[in-house]
Amino acid sequence: MAALDWLLDPADPGPRHLALRDIVGRPAGDPELLAARAAAHAAPPIATILDAMHPDGYWEKPGPGYGPKYRSTVWALITLGQVGATATADPRIGRAAAYLLDHTYRPGGQLCAWGGAGASTTADCLQGNLLAALLSLGIADPRLENAFEWMARSVTGAGVAPASDKHAARRYFASGKSGPLFECAINGHLPCAWGGAKVLLAFGLLPAARRTPLIDDAIHQGVEYILSLDPATGEYPHPYSPKPSGNWWKFGFPVFYVADLLQIVEALAALGYGDDPRLANTRALIAGQADAAGRWPLAYHYNGKMGAGVEFGRKGQANKWVTIRALRALAGQRVDAAARVGAAARVGAAARVDAAARVGAAARVDAAARVA
Repeated sequence: MAALDWLLDPADPGPRHLALRDIVGRPAGDPELLAARAAAHAAPPIATILDAMHPDGYWEKPGPGYGPKYRSTVWALITLGQVGATATADPRIGRAAAYLLDHTYRPGGQLCAWGGAGASTTADCLQGNLLAALLSLGIADPRLENAFEWMARSVTGAGVAPASDKHAARRYFASGKSGPLFECAINGHLPCAWGGAKVLLAFGLLPAARRTPLIDDAIHQGVEYILSLDPATGEYPHPYSPKPSGNWWKFGFPVFYVADLLQIVEALAALGYGDDPRLANTRALIAGQADAAGRWPLAYHYNGKMGAGVEFGRKGQANKWVTIRALRALAGQRVDAAARVGAAARVGAAARVDAAARVGAAARVDAAARVA
């Protein structure tokens, strides 16, 4: 498999570590995997990001860490989670996670990285992104349990009053998280599928033994909403544009508050829905973006916007980080910190069928209609 050899090149420690862990499926205590993890933490981007951290545990400036965007604490920790960093390998990560929670956590379980001391700026994209990052980083903090409970309640509406009931113990807010499922004020008080992808991604990383009946209900409702239409069309509510955001079809790295179809499938695969027939067109569309060697290009990036000069490749070129995302998604099986199954054995040539044979006319959205 040419793509796998490319991903496992020791000269690029970060992707090699993720490929061994998620694609080859080496068990947690495997000596080669542990050596690759150590090498990844000693090299960019992990080492570069951590070296830019203030000793107190923040990036750029003290506080909750949403701004400056893409350079501060929130974005640094999301990125570290996506590149395979872990608190076990570097104690600075645990310090940064504790700092983040100290400055974003609210008693109701909301994570709020801007605004005042209240919870009115809670939003699905931020809550899901941060919880996914913290679990990926191996953080065990008792506050996470309450944060997951709030996220589940905010999806189902269980015990959450309308935004107008300002005296309720738990309520939605006129700004940010404004209603059940993935309703968000920023999306015109309609469900935001970008936020939904982040929420489901975080739930997928939560071990099944830690999922309460409330969380299971939130997962079920969230999955059914995402699959209530064909994700390949991107036709989730988009009140401020006559057509869906083109970002749905642009696969990039890292992934912040914007979502793409890859993240939809990554999240659903982690929850055991990767082979759901309602994802057939989306999986075909993803597979169709690979080159002849089984590599995926970088369609968007944050080069020049992130701190410490961190970059993740050139737009339009084959990209290891995106390729790992795509292989995980197409594997169609759960990937979590406790058990990562090898995608190399799961994504064979038969699974990489040319998109023209697998995407019907209804699923082929014209490129001109897909660019935001």
